[in-house]
Amino acid sequence: MGLAICSLKYEAARSGPQKITYDHDGYHLVRFPYGAGDESYDPWKMHDPANGGGAGSKYPDAHAGLIHPSHDGWGTLSALVFWEPDTGPREFRARFVRDPLSGSTGYDSTATTDSAPTGGGQYRSYTWQMFVHPGTPVGLKISARGAGDALVRTPLVLAEFKLAIQTDVMTPGG
Repeated sequence: MGLAICSLKYEAARSGPQKITYDHDGYHLVRFPYGAGDESYDPWKMHDPANGGGAGSKYPDAHAGLIHPSHDGWGTLSALVFWEPDTGPREFRARFVRDPLSGSTGYDSTATTDSAPTGGGQYRSYTWQMFVHPGTPVGLKISARGAGDALVRTPLVLAEFKLAIQTDVMTPGG
C-alpha cells in the first residue's frame, strides 16, 4: 500500500498567537507555518507556499491553511485542536473542507462535528476519510460558539492537521 503523507503542526508557544477570524461560513481556517519544524512532515510539498499560485503564500495568510493533495486517492484526514480555557463558548465545532477558499472546485464541507465544553482547556481530535484529488485543496476549519450561537474568538494553543493518501485504491476488475 503506497501512502503520501503531509503532517502539519501549529503551536502558539512557537509561532505566536493565531488571530481567529471567522469566514462567511462562521468558521476559522486554521493556519500552519511553512517549513519542516515543529514535527511537520511534507516530502510531497502538499503544504508548499507556491501551491496557492501567484507570488506564493506567506504564513499566516489563508493559503497557509491548505493541504494540496499530491495524488488522487483515498485520503485519511485527521486533526488535533487544543483551545485555551475560556468560559464564553458553549460549543466547539470543527469540519474538514474541500476547497475552503473556493479557488478550484468550490467550497464543500464534510464531517462537521460539535461538542460541549468540559472543564479547563478544550482538547479534541477528529478523523474523516474521503477521496482526494490534486487541484482540490483541503482545510481544517474550527469555530467556538457562545450564547445565541455567537462566534467566540477563543485562542488556539495547538493544532495539527494530517492527510495520508492511499494511492493504490482497487476497483472491481482492476
